[in-house]
Amino acid sequence: MANRYQVTCITKSDRTNPHERITHIGGVGNGERWRLTLEEAIQGIKSGRWAFYVSQGGHTVDVIVARSRYGHDYLKTTADGEQPDNLLALPQCMG
Repeated sequence: MANRYQVTCITKSDRTNPHERITHIGGVGNGERWRLTLEEAIQGIKSGRWAFYVSQGGHTVDVIVARSRYGHDYLKTTADGEQPDNLLALPQCMG
């Protein structure tokens, strides 16, 4: 079973395409801050090593790997449409 972590922050690039804007996700687990590159998070989800979720407004939604129409893997939540709005709404990771 995958270890499950809450995503509480992201790092964005300066790209305007929402499928390419997130470069890192982060949070706190086991009392320590963690941060992963987009590629590490995608591989961790695909391999079953990690599962991620976002809690906003009293709702918890899972983070999944999706594929853009241009063939790029990206992260979004199950509650999002085509764009990763729940993740993009998170604050920037510090450090």
